[in-house]
Amino acid sequence: MKTILGAGGAIGTELAKSLTQYTQNIRLVSRQPKAVNESDQLFPADLTKPEEVVAAVEGSDVAYLTVGLPYEIKIWESTWPVVMQNVIDACKIHGTRLVFFDNIYMYDPVCMADITEEAPIRPVSKKGMVREKIARMLMEAVEKGAITALIARSADFYGPSISKTSVLTETVMNNLARGKKAQWLVSLDCLHSFTYTPDAGRATAFLGITESAYDQVWHLPTTSDPPTGKEWIDRFAEEMGVKPGYQVAPKWLIRAMGLFMPIMKELPEMMYQYDRDYVFNSSKFENEFIFQPTSYQEGIRQIVETDYRTTRIKG
Repeated sequence: MKTILGAGGAIGTELAKSLTQYTQNIRLVSRQPKAVNESDQLFPADLTKPEEVVAAVEGSDVAYLTVGLPYEIKIWESTWPVVMQNVIDACKIHGTRLVFFDNIYMYDPVCMADITEEAPIRPVSKKGMVREKIARMLMEAVEKGAITALIARSADFYGPSISKTSVLTETVMNNLARGKKAQWLVSLDCLHSFTYTPDAGRATAFLGITESAYDQVWHLPTTSDPPTGKEWIDRFAEEMGVKPGYQVAPKWLIRAMGLFMPIMKELPEMMYQYDRDYVFNSSKFENEFIFQPTSYQEGIRQIVETDYRTTRIKG
């Protein structure tokens, strides 16, 4: 049994699709789980309640933690450590291996131009401090031999049919589709990596069934030649067949946008990811497993074909 804890989000959905390559025994766990594949087992549970997590993990050889909490620092600080401890404890009880889907907020900003798994852990944001704490909780449990686990990290992500959790979707794609100017944060001239969600799903599924992958950190496959902000906008506009328009969003505008788009509300502390080149390095994974990430041009084509070739905008 492969169990997805926090199913239903962009990554959890792609992971559920990808796991069918290896098994039909897939359990989706969330407060209100919805099937992705016909054979999915649905298991309602609250990951903040230890007894429910223990029940959700029972019978699983691998659990994937892909939960996406609301993008609010107070919720992250109060809830993430509880969820992580509950999941560690449940995996320990059942002898279940754990794959934790993580981001890069804990890394030192000075390494943004070439972000590898060896980048120093020195977060400068409150959200980064939370991510550092829970990753440390997990790896300390691994070092003590309590569980077998790995961390799979992604850059910011983009992909088909993502709503409300992708800055690229909310500020670039949807605006262009509505005939508005695309908005970019801080600088149009900096490179910015995005991980394609179908690639992230396939790679995360594969890591979970690969024994040699455990007890370490992996960066999920992401194309190594990211566009600048301006180039992202130009490429989406060209694929959509619309005229590109640009609006650079300073801090005050981001705060104002947060009144209408919740994902933007707490972005000011993350602005350092946009005022310099942000290049995510996944060569460790690509070289070890001979995996070619989807090109940015193909990813853009797939998104536009899936979400914007109709009169209705999804999201």
